[in-house]
Amino acid sequence: MNSLESQLTYPFGDMMPASGEVVPIVPGLSWLRMPLPFALNHINLWLLKDRFGDGGADGWSVIDCGVADAATKAGWEAVFSSGLDSLPLQRVLVTHCHPDHVGLADWLCRRWQAPLWMTAAEYGFARMMAAALPGVDGTAALPHFQRHGLTDPAYLQQMQGRKNYYPTLVPAVPAAFTRLQDGQLLQIGAHNWRVITGFGHAPEHAALYSAELNVLISGDMVLPRISTNVSVFAVEPEANPLQLYLDSLGKFAHLPEETLVLPSHGKPFRGLHTRIRQLREHHVERLAEVMHACAEWQTAADIVPLMFRRALDSHQLSFAMGEALAHLHQLWHDRIVRRETGSDGIIRFRIM
Repeated sequence: MNSLESQLTYPFGDMMPASGEVVPIVPGLSWLRMPLPFALNHINLWLLKDRFGDGGADGWSVIDCGVADAATKAGWEAVFSSGLDSLPLQRVLVTHCHPDHVGLADWLCRRWQAPLWMTAAEYGFARMMAAALPGVDGTAALPHFQRHGLTDPAYLQQMQGRKNYYPTLVPAVPAAFTRLQDGQLLQIGAHNWRVITGFGHAPEHAALYSAELNVLISGDMVLPRISTNVSVFAVEPEANPLQLYLDSLGKFAHLPEETLVLPSHGKPFRGLHTRIRQLREHHVERLAEVMHACAEWQTAADIVPLMFRRALDSHQLSFAMGEALAHLHQLWHDRIVRRETGSDGIIRFRIM
């Protein structure tokens, strides 16, 4: 455990559910953990005992789904066979549009005839990316990153091969949804949960907080060990996602420090304010490093090895490029650096 992690409290220790195992957290709320085919090799999902629908029968709501692959489906089949107390899934809530969260939503919704609940922006982006529409498909990333200095032929070839990446993990999204909105109170079983939207990591990420349980289902907005990715993507090339993310962290500031945080990756923890402070300090340090580097003209590709001091595969490189650009854009929007496009078509940044 590193020094930052040691400042947090992990009430369940190092215990991790096996794929398909259901672990109770508090009465009426259980923890699932599904595999992912990435370096970040797992996602946490949450089952909440519910009484939903016109009939008011008992069942379950699930928060997030996992990717659409055989290993995750096998994990879900194990849950269906022994982890639901012979009760149905009654609704599928998805925090945001990334594949590990929405990938199996259509499969689950069809399997159980259950409605999908998402914020409007997340639902819209999921539909666009699953359909591989121009601008949000995999091919859009290549010229976007080339403009920001990515020239390595091997990486470019790998990224070219990712043009249908999202649809392979999210082959379909339900054709209808129920909208989640900021501040909305949802009754899930015996408890109320308030929607807290956040920005920067995704278009309109939905976290859920129950004051009665003092539990925050934080999605990807607050993670205990890694920092949430914030990226500038081709579809919104002038974006300032880091500022959006830092502003969004403030929306959790009024929650109690002893809140039990249930993140999408890593272990449940307590120490919410401590972790928010750590995340803010992390980005202040990264911004200082990037600003110092910009004493000379820098591309986003130049900044990647400064921020990520390890070998990266093509999946990790796309996020690293997006995050390097997010930090450059923060400085650019704050008028600390200027941005110019060279005669070679590549965008570079330098301190004012």
